[in-house]
Amino acid sequence: METARQFHSSIRIRHADKTADAKNLIALLRLGVREGSSLIVSAEGADADKALSVMHTLMQSLSAQEKADAELALKRQKSSPSWQAREDLAAIIGASAAPGMVVGQVYRKITHTLDVPDETGSLSDNASRLHKALRETKAQLQALSQETEQQLGKQEAKIFLAHIELLNDTDLITLVCQIMADGHGVAWAWNTGIERMANRLSALGNPVLAARATDLRDVGNRVLFHIAPELSNTTETACPDHPYILISDDLTPSDTAALDTTKVIGLATSEGGPTSHTAILARTLGLPALVGGGQGLLDIANGSQLILDGTAGRIYIDPNEDDISSAQEWITKLQAQQAKEAESRQLPAKTTDGTQILIGANINLPDQVAEAISEGAEGVGLMRTEFLYLERNDEPSEDEQYETYLAMSKNLEGRDLIVRTLDIGGDKQAPQLALPEEENPFLGVRGSRLLLRRADLLQPQLRALYRALKDGAKLSIMFPMVTSVGEFLKLRAICEDVRESMAAPSCPIGVMIEVPAAALEAKVLAKHADFFSIGTNDLTQYCLAMDRQNPTLAAEADSLHPAVLKLIKLTVDGAKDHNCWVGACGGIAGDPHGAAILSGLGVTELSMSPLDIPAVKARLRQNSMDELKALAQKALEAETSEAVRQLKEAE
Repeated sequence: METARQFHSSIRIRHADKTADAKNLIALLRLGVREGSSLIVSAEGADADKALSVMHTLMQSLSAQEKADAELALKRQKSSPSWQAREDLAAIIGASAAPGMVVGQVYRKITHTLDVPDETGSLSDNASRLHKALRETKAQLQALSQETEQQLGKQEAKIFLAHIELLNDTDLITLVCQIMADGHGVAWAWNTGIERMANRLSALGNPVLAARATDLRDVGNRVLFHIAPELSNTTETACPDHPYILISDDLTPSDTAALDTTKVIGLATSEGGPTSHTAILARTLGLPALVGGGQGLLDIANGSQLILDGTAGRIYIDPNEDDISSAQEWITKLQAQQAKEAESRQLPAKTTDGTQILIGANINLPDQVAEAISEGAEGVGLMRTEFLYLERNDEPSEDEQYETYLAMSKNLEGRDLIVRTLDIGGDKQAPQLALPEEENPFLGVRGSRLLLRRADLLQPQLRALYRALKDGAKLSIMFPMVTSVGEFLKLRAICEDVRESMAAPSCPIGVMIEVPAAALEAKVLAKHADFFSIGTNDLTQYCLAMDRQNPTLAAEADSLHPAVLKLIKLTVDGAKDHNCWVGACGGIAGDPHGAAILSGLGVTELSMSPLDIPAVKARLRQNSMDELKALAQKALEAETSEAVRQLKEAE
């Protein structure tokens, strides 16, 4: 919607027999789009062609991001330990919204249905009251967004910016004005309009859209309480003054953001889903949470003792003393483990016999360096430069790129920085580059193939990198999706030409191993590369011929598949004779079990999401290198990825 508003042209999106204005948020939601839905986009106006190109690419990018989020959630669920309850302990099963486990008393939040009076008034007075309430609510949401950004982060703050967009929706305002024109009061008209819109979203049977209906009611109540402040005191009962597990039919983002986390120790809702804004906030607040528990959840009596396992998405009812004792022992053990990992995160990942594995972070921008270092990163093993291109309609200039690379290096204060050159194609598209559509973009012109065909992209990026080097940056350059020695030699020659023309210092130049061809040719590539970094996500995708972002295949596209591990071993072996070190920056590098196997295979540098660093470091400090090599050998001899993962239990 924000993208559509950048164009003068009118833009329409059609799904089945419904059509919506792309600049109208609620209308877009009411299309009822699901994963895999086919959409038709049309535009009319002076910049229609550009609008169509940008909207097409944006939808591809959003779809890819949703799939990636689902993949990450699945990975974390696989790798997260969970308490084992006795088999006959009664449980309510929902969906995990935030990990962790707590034992405590229940407080069931009862939200009373609002009885909004229909107090008539003149249409002009009603319109003025509505306009004033909307203005005050937007200011309130803007302030809440800024406060949330300071306390929780930018992504969480965007939830309340999206609420402002709901209030800018012309369909909603038009509907409320029509109801007022029919002779109804402003409070009643507003509440009725919100309920009609929310009910339409809920009726579509899509859990994601049902979550947006909750958002709509949330922001609707904010406006309503500005119109009629007296209604704000009738919505709920008082909360207890002791720690409790909060149970409700659903919670709005406003409810969740305002929780007193010194009292609320866990959340459970009968409705909602793990992609809701409430679930996102619960994860950020660190509150174990379950969603979608069903009506039975609301039958639990206030004051009952429960065990809430947010990791498994279960609430255990009527636990006895032994159950509670066992759960509390598990919680204590988990907390001690997490505290130990956090305390030692700045220590090196050194095995018991003294072998050190370097640990880096996968980040995009200079302002993410501080968080990475605080989590124990010893450098940046993957700077994804495509994020300089995504979510904008123009290309970053050479100067912009130079300033970003220099700032990243300065923030690292001498630590290593590996910059991956522009990796566009496949699931990542930049509309401003006007790339041709491909039937199968994952097998098309992406990564280094694109750079060799587009000097207008490669040359400015290399000039920016070498300018940063000339001005004191410490960095290495890494090329993605290299499939042959010929490709890499061409890229390396271009680097040298740019470097010489600028009289800049040299730097290490490396290859990402992302396709089986590169792994099989590692011995030859290692003659010419200074280092390798294995992108295990793409290597898995191409090895197993599975789109790793396809939710149907996500569980099977496992980077711990023995075939993938054999390609990694080939890569390490091929690099040995040429002083070419090998790192890994894909998903399994951030999985403690995967990191142990990679290290045993001979990978000497691991780069991952900053939050994964403490656990990975702690895992690598548990064994000698000989023990890690033995583990890796067992993994290579296993017949399935499940068997490789079961080795975790035998460690």
